[in-house]
Amino acid sequence: MRIYRVGGSVRDELLGLPVQDHDWVVVGATPEMMIERGFRPVGQDFPVFLHPDTHEEYALARTERKTAPGYRGFAVHFAPEVTLEEDLQRRDLTINAMARDADGNLIDPYDGQADLRAGVLRHVSAAFEEDPVRILRLARFAARFERFTVAPETMALMRRMVAAGEVDALVAERVWQELARGLMERHPSRMFEVLRECGALERVLPELARLWGVPQRAEHHPEVDTGVHVMMVVDYAAGAGQPLPVRFAALTHDLGKGTTPPEQWPRHIAHEARSVKLLDALCERLRVPGECRDLARLVAREHGLIHRVLELRASTLVELLE
Repeated sequence: MRIYRVGGSVRDELLGLPVQDHDWVVVGATPEMMIERGFRPVGQDFPVFLHPDTHEEYALARTERKTAPGYRGFAVHFAPEVTLEEDLQRRDLTINAMARDADGNLIDPYDGQADLRAGVLRHVSAAFEEDPVRILRLARFAARFERFTVAPETMALMRRMVAAGEVDALVAERVWQELARGLMERHPSRMFEVLRECGALERVLPELARLWGVPQRAEHHPEVDTGVHVMMVVDYAAGAGQPLPVRFAALTHDLGKGTTPPEQWPRHIAHEARSVKLLDALCERLRVPGECRDLARLVAREHGLIHRVLELRASTLVELLE
């Protein structure tokens, strides 16, 4: 039995970042051997165990094979003969496919350290194509690591996945989970830039995707483009350390501008009401938590008044506050 520390903790350690959690892979073991050593099984789809003292997760080395479209439908193979390199090969990005052995030696069969130095998000193998959630995860890492770029071959692969309809098979819970995590990163707009570039944004958030190319009045919005404006607002909320409901409200406050007839541009009369309608459909589709939905509805409906708060009549202001 050989135990390796893998994944995010190795990556963050090499980047000089604080390490929050440790993930471990066990090579050469069976479930029975783990239980005999006091580990508690917790995995449903594949063998994962909790350490008897630290309660950290230890997974048996495994390989995976896709058996159906979308996120679900994988045949998992675990056995003592599965090697560390085979386990690392199924991971999403090279920067997440490194390990350290018991002596602290770095094991890096897919050149993750070189991609860390170069600031590149690159898929490990063709296995990336088997799980569309990885598109969302990569975009989230782009929001976390601002200087990193997506390898051209990885972007091309993601575009093929989108064209093949893989993103359409994602379940709502996973889409929301990754979007919420991305919104809580340091530079959330990077996530949406990557999703837009590969074509996935149009599939998971069409209400947001249609905002790019829609002009606004330059005297109010010097950036003009509505999509650019929304990204600026989201990043401002992130820079101010705002919680998830505020960041989600920033993301969705202007959805209605995407449905303004072009002949009315750059004006967007009554876009607030259209924003609320689009937001309601989006929240129902992705099963957005009530706390995020309710604040986003309020902001979408009332942000136009807030901009003019000093010009409002006293009665209107009281009604707004109530």
